[in-house]
Amino acid sequence: MQPDDIVRKEVFSARHHFHPGRVVNICFITVLIFSTLLTWREAVVLEDAYAATQHTHLENVVNSLDRQLQFSVEKLLFFRNGMQDALETPLASTVLRDTVSRISDLRGKTFWDLTFDARRTLTLYGVSDAFVAQTNSLVRDDDRLEREMSAAFEMGYLLRINAPAAHARRVVYVSRAGFYVSTEPHEGERDITSRYYHLVTSPWFTRQSERDNRARSVRWFTHAVLSDFQREQIVTVSVPVDYQHYWYGVLAIDFTLQGIKDLLQEAVDGNGEGEFQLYDNAFNLLATSESVSGKSNRFDARERAQIAGAMEKDTEGELRLGSRYVNWQHLNHFDGVLLRIHTFREGAHGDFGSITIALTLLWLLFTGMLVVSWFVIRRMVSNMYRLQHSLQWQAWHDPLTRINNRGALFERAKALAKRCEQQQQPYSVMQLDLDHFKNINDRYGHQAGDKVLTHAARLITSTIREADVAGRVGGEEFCVVLPGAGPEEAMQIAERIRARINDREMLVKKSQTVRISVSIGVSSALECDNYDFEQLQSMADARLYQAKQRGRNQVVGQDEK
Repeated sequence: MQPDDIVRKEVFSARHHFHPGRVVNICFITVLIFSTLLTWREAVVLEDAYAATQHTHLENVVNSLDRQLQFSVEKLLFFRNGMQDALETPLASTVLRDTVSRISDLRGKTFWDLTFDARRTLTLYGVSDAFVAQTNSLVRDDDRLEREMSAAFEMGYLLRINAPAAHARRVVYVSRAGFYVSTEPHEGERDITSRYYHLVTSPWFTRQSERDNRARSVRWFTHAVLSDFQREQIVTVSVPVDYQHYWYGVLAIDFTLQGIKDLLQEAVDGNGEGEFQLYDNAFNLLATSESVSGKSNRFDARERAQIAGAMEKDTEGELRLGSRYVNWQHLNHFDGVLLRIHTFREGAHGDFGSITIALTLLWLLFTGMLVVSWFVIRRMVSNMYRLQHSLQWQAWHDPLTRINNRGALFERAKALAKRCEQQQQPYSVMQLDLDHFKNINDRYGHQAGDKVLTHAARLITSTIREADVAGRVGGEEFCVVLPGAGPEEAMQIAERIRARINDREMLVKKSQTVRISVSIGVSSALECDNYDFEQLQSMADARLYQAKQRGRNQVVGQDEK
């Protein structure tokens, strides 16, 4: 690679990397990235705050609903404790003993009822010994029967003075000995057998056996019953009644789905937007806080499986399902889970949605202003850069011939001379002068002279090598620097320039042409082992005058001896 090529490539590389427009782009991209990161960070903080708020709302509803259900559970346990105390210490009442002793006359009847005091206690309803004997889960122990019935009458007294829990349908005690006591009124005597059958075959009764409930704990069940000739979903909480390691029966409280929904809506009141849904342990929907059923959120099979899978891992959490945000939490006193569904539209109308929209609009406004500013500043910088480049070009080039002016030529020539000297390469200089140029100006005018100068400069630059540097150093004088060229090669280049200029006719006016010639002086650093450009240029200039003295239109590369 020639020395001048290296200089040009370095200059181009510097301009390419430090272009002001590129710097402006980098600055604005950096500002945009940081503003976007900050906005994203604020969005993340808002999202975390939103999730925390949703969790707080859900937790408030869960606690409120749990307290209401806990009241029912505690009342059920209170009834069981009362039943166990009555089994341990029967009431010492002659009337009660006489009433209970009547069971011996009723055991053979298909169904029966027994009342101790209709104003104070509830009636016991029962079935025959034959009915009990036909069912494996039932047993009528004669040694325990009268004691249990006496305790059941006391239970009936507790049930009468302690009304069922709010929104409860009924409270019932079902004995394995073939009788039951219930707060729900009967429709007729013949209803006793069928009702008792449905009670002892219900899952909340059969799954309270010692095998199915070893912990003898409270359990919740969702099941269907036939009511008014249609099946109705019922939620039942039940607990077994045991005394001295013997299972006597089951205490239960029934809730309708409407009752559960009323409890849920009371718990939801004032706890944020969105819909709350209560599910049992089999993920069956029991109740929703949405008053209009058509507006309730529904999940397809894939979404239900996704929610159920997430709930198996954690007792509480959150999940995104498209435009819906779902969080859940299990209840402590109910075998189920409460879901809160918040849609994107509801979130957008809430406080956090308004803040997020405002933040997004601010970011868009800032980004828009940033883009407009970038466009304006980039345009200004580009114009200034072009202006600077134009001024720099004018400072380095001759405005007429568009080649290097004297200052630029001398600066580049000295740099090339230093490089050639360091790399021990040849270095030559040629000085050119157009012959009889003054006559052209005098005869055809200065405009014709300018055309001749421009044409000559074009011929010179098209003849020299790519690494060579040409410049105008005077009126009709030119100078060419030839890095890497020795005396012989420099003479050959000079001769080509002389021949091309001499062979071309130049149009100076519409129909007038002129042929000019050029005298050239050549010097080389190898002649005197001196790379000083000014001295070499002076030597070439002296030889140029020798060429003129010898008759012009020739090249001189050696001094006269």
